[in-house]
Amino acid sequence: MNSALEQKQREEARWRILRVLDAGRPIAVSENIILRVLNDVRLPIGPAGVRRELDYLRAHGLAAIEDGEEETWYARLTAAGVDIVEYTAPAPAGIARPKKYW
Repeated sequence: MNSALEQKQREEARWRILRVLDAGRPIAVSENIILRVLNDVRLPIGPAGVRRELDYLRAHGLAAIEDGEEETWYARLTAAGVDIVEYTAPAPAGIARPKKYW
């Protein structure tokens, strides 16, 4: 697979993850649910890929990963993440947020 396609898929996965976390607000969403949603929309990503993209979103301050003793990660949107999903702030370059048409 070429790297440009892989980059587009990572950016799409990040946007979809933000949307899943928004749908789960205010409750944290498990990485297993995120993985199921991404697989349902035919994004080729595995468990390690979900964690990699969650870590990317956390590094940008858009998602928080719950601290806990569980092996499963749980994530929630930060206020900055909500602003991205609600189109009240510009999206970082690495997130494939669709243009707002309304």
